[in-house]
Amino acid sequence: MTNTATDDRLAGDFAIRLATAADASALSEFAAHVFHETFAPDNDPADMQVYLRDAFTPDKQAAEIADPLCVCLIADVGGGMAGYALLRADANSPRFAADPTVELQRFYVDHAWHGLGIASRLMAACVEAARVSGGDTMWLGVWERNARAIRFYAKHGFIDTGTQEFLLGTDLQTDRVMVRSVAGGL
Repeated sequence: MTNTATDDRLAGDFAIRLATAADASALSEFAAHVFHETFAPDNDPADMQVYLRDAFTPDKQAAEIADPLCVCLIADVGGGMAGYALLRADANSPRFAADPTVELQRFYVDHAWHGLGIASRLMAACVEAARVSGGDTMWLGVWERNARAIRFYAKHGFIDTGTQEFLLGTDLQTDRVMVRSVAGGL
């Protein structure tokens, strides 16, 4: 049985596309919104403010979009952003020294669009972008307390390989490091 509301919301005007310089300002606002929406309920407001002030500026988004080692993908629904992902091709880690790796640095879908298949389609585009970038392996860090995201990544072939630190403001947190091959697609 299909959900007609779901079908109608994504009918016709859904695409995953590369971000352009013209997207930097809107991406800055969207990225800060989804990060806040995802993590603010479980973190100190002062730490969130410090992190958001620096992490998602229009200049930073423009620099990442222009960086030839980065791929920024936008899940576009009717001309608006429903999600985005940022991959970095030179993000080798000693943990994966044997393989060319691509880091999935950011992967977010706005809560209003959860459950409609956007995240799975965006992940498929990330796997393809990692492969095209020359990676054998894609890896990411995900907050150990973000159980929903960990389940999603595991469903898409990522395996937990350990931990790394992540500084949110002044709060040193622990991320799970997850990795998957990109050789065979999803």
